[in-house]
Amino acid sequence: MPVTLGLDLGTSSLKALIVGEDGLPLASASESLSVERPAFGWSEQNPESWIVACEAVLARLGAEHGEALAAVEGIGLSGHMHGATLIGADEGPLRPCILWNDTRAARQAASLDDAQARRITGNIVFPGFTAPKLDWVRANEPEIFDKVSAVLLPKDYLRLWLTGEKVSDMSDAAGTAWLDTGARDWSDRMLDRTHLSRSHMPRLVEGTEASGTLRAGLAERFGLRKGVTVAGGAGDNAASACGVGVSEPGSGFLSLGTSGVLFTPSAGYHPAADTAIHTFCHAIPGLWHQMGVTLSAAGSIEWLSGLLQEKPAALTGALGDTVAEPGRLLFLPYLSGERTPHNDADIRGVFVGLEAGTSRADMTRAVMEGVAFSMRDCLEAGAASSRATRLVAVGAGARSAYWLQLMATVLETEIVLPEAGDFGAALGAARLGRCAATGEAAASVMTMPPIARTFEPSSSQVEAFEDAYRRYRALYPALAALTKPTAAA
Repeated sequence: MPVTLGLDLGTSSLKALIVGEDGLPLASASESLSVERPAFGWSEQNPESWIVACEAVLARLGAEHGEALAAVEGIGLSGHMHGATLIGADEGPLRPCILWNDTRAARQAASLDDAQARRITGNIVFPGFTAPKLDWVRANEPEIFDKVSAVLLPKDYLRLWLTGEKVSDMSDAAGTAWLDTGARDWSDRMLDRTHLSRSHMPRLVEGTEASGTLRAGLAERFGLRKGVTVAGGAGDNAASACGVGVSEPGSGFLSLGTSGVLFTPSAGYHPAADTAIHTFCHAIPGLWHQMGVTLSAAGSIEWLSGLLQEKPAALTGALGDTVAEPGRLLFLPYLSGERTPHNDADIRGVFVGLEAGTSRADMTRAVMEGVAFSMRDCLEAGAASSRATRLVAVGAGARSAYWLQLMATVLETEIVLPEAGDFGAALGAARLGRCAATGEAAASVMTMPPIARTFEPSSSQVEAFEDAYRRYRALYPALAALTKPTAAA
């Protein structure tokens, strides 16, 4: 097996991971990145900072692990999705990249989001997607829009520097609202609606395919071999799926980070835009994936931690190892609005059933149950054909065995926890680089990491949590009526 390199461009850092011939992480380096917020709802990043960060991590790996870096045969890329990187005729950026969490294009997104767009793209056109951002630039920065030669996603700007090629992969392109997601091709109609054409778009490849080779000058500068293959790569969640072996229907991963993600591959294309489920192409040819998102998962525990002035691990650890039956107290975790299935930016969270005897433990359990129910919402919103029989747990929240056991029961799905190690997007990117360099089938490369622990649904508690979930579901309509801003506001 070849030595490979994964480059994961995150919002807050760029991480490089060398994976050895045994398929295990060998060396890593990371470089911090900053985000600029020049106005309310804006979130931008200087594309040149990605190049500076990549230069830094490659130089560090060359100095500390030169022999390993020199053995690299394939490079894979992963990156935060939806960012609008506008390129001029000189292939330099025309303005800062408008990031995934930028909401300035809400009006343009609402205008684009109709039955035609959902039919073509398989998704709601969210303000964070790339297409509405270009409409915003055309309306507010016409002098820049007129100079746009190409629109690249963040990791693809890094690719341009690495290879000289304007290329994107299917999984990342599916988050632009310009891709015909079922056909895995650019949509001329959606491009036309934003006054663009195919000439502005990068060439498309699958995540496992070669997109180009490393520039000779960069290879010489950083001590890599000539002609190293650079794979198509993936958007960050699809790359994470590759890193934890979620590469075929019936598998999936549950991410309990600040936000929560339920990711399940599908052999067919089964969009469900009205449920606010994302239906994107997987990085693996012939597969798609559905992704439900709850905006406050571990973030809800962080909030409670700040409120009660006790560390999250202390709050969850005090519950012990045995999952208690659901109580009367309910928590709706809509601290930052909600994505799946409500697509409601205005909704906010609430405790229901507080009483004089409510304790810290009661509140902690209710918060964890509320997040579990929100992930159940994501599960119910997806297509039945995409249901996973096993979910791999990742993210900070996966450190709580109590929460994983609770999740297994609420989702009625086996959940497994990988052994300690780096099984994230950088590893997935490196695996995609291996496929591109060797031509190996994805199924033989995207294997599941060693498992430390397995959590099975508690059959004796399934009915009780099903009743609690029904009460949870009944609260949203009433809460929405109370928390919507008034016209005067």
